[in-house]
Amino acid sequence: MRAQEYLSNFWSDMTELFETYVTVLSVRNIVDILLVAVLVYFAIQLLRRSNAISVMKGVFLLLIVLFLSQILQLYTLNFLLMTTLQVGLLAFVVLFQPELRKMLGQVGTTTNLPIGRSGANYLEKCITETVEACGILSQERQGALIVFERRVVLSDFSQTGTLLDASVTSGLLRNIFYPKAPLHDGAVIIRGGRITGASCMLPLTTNQTISRDLGMRHRAGIGMSENTDAVVVVVSEETGTISAAVGGMLKRRLAPETLEKLLRIELLPSDSKNGKKGQVFGRFLRKGD
Repeated sequence: MRAQEYLSNFWSDMTELFETYVTVLSVRNIVDILLVAVLVYFAIQLLRRSNAISVMKGVFLLLIVLFLSQILQLYTLNFLLMTTLQVGLLAFVVLFQPELRKMLGQVGTTTNLPIGRSGANYLEKCITETVEACGILSQERQGALIVFERRVVLSDFSQTGTLLDASVTSGLLRNIFYPKAPLHDGAVIIRGGRITGASCMLPLTTNQTISRDLGMRHRAGIGMSENTDAVVVVVSEETGTISAAVGGMLKRRLAPETLEKLLRIELLPSDSKNGKKGQVFGRFLRKGD
């Protein structure tokens, strides 16, 4: 009876609150709700791409136990849980510090410059040259790590290597990643169809669930795609396998033709020809093997 009375009172309070809020609903309230919904959506998307989702499951379980302890009148347990939640904000900042830093970093370094038709043509040539180079490097089993900048600016990463300003050609990429070349160890960063840096250092992934047979290039590629919205292409030196990392997900064993389709989907403007079909294909490619 006690539990039924509690649930009945809770439902009555929520109904009264909802009716009151609807009565005073205005444009300002609607904007407020939409902004909160957008923030929650992006927070969920951010958590889904990280290991923090397991922590959120623990927090959710803690809230359920708190609710049950109040219904069942377990006063000692309820007091301990309530005391824990009083410092919940500080604990949230500590637990999700990497995710919060990533989100704030992306907000502070995101650009909104549209890509015109001429820029799209330049990117198409860049993609063609990159795919050709990756195909040859794959056959010759020469490792490569190529990063395509999108909305998040990668200037900080470019500065860790040698700054360049060169058009993307198959020959240039093959020369950079030639094993005896001085710039082969590291990543090439491409912005707007031009190489801005070579021999650049990338952050390694902290994901402990990825396959153990992945080397440092693949871990760096996944880590870069986790920390930014960049598209990263990896050619394995051991097997010659071509892979691509987007949003923390790695698609392995790509044929050059598949790699070209993926790059066109991810890098070219969405309003280009077959854009809707490309978006669906892009979501498919982001899935695991």
